[in-house]
Amino acid sequence: MKKIQILFNNFTIQAEISNSVTAQEIYSALPFESTVNTWGDEIYFEIPVSVGQEANATDEVEVASLGYWPVGRAFCIFFGPTPISSDGKPRAASPVNVFGKVIGDLNPLRDVKSGAPVKVELAE
Repeated sequence: MKKIQILFNNFTIQAEISNSVTAQEIYSALPFESTVNTWGDEIYFEIPVSVGQEANATDEVEVASLGYWPVGRAFCIFFGPTPISSDGKPRAASPVNVFGKVIGDLNPLRDVKSGAPVKVELAE
């Protein structure tokens, strides 16, 4: 798997991405910067990638999943329940293309606020 890093104001997280069409499109667009939005324990931000919904897209995702939300052209990081979760697991607003997973500690993500800058780049 290919590795990327996601840089916030005062910390960086590492992630692995799959070989899916969505993952390849995102990887090809790196690096890019955006502004964070939060929705419960989900961080999402618009990116310069436009990919349709893949056949295996789902709104039921696992903690640490990276998803691409076609409706909002958004990169999503799921680290806990969202406002529409019913079982404590993350649930997307509508189906996302799951394309990767965060490696390591997710706790710093809880301190990220809407409006914060974010940068995604290749991992060194």
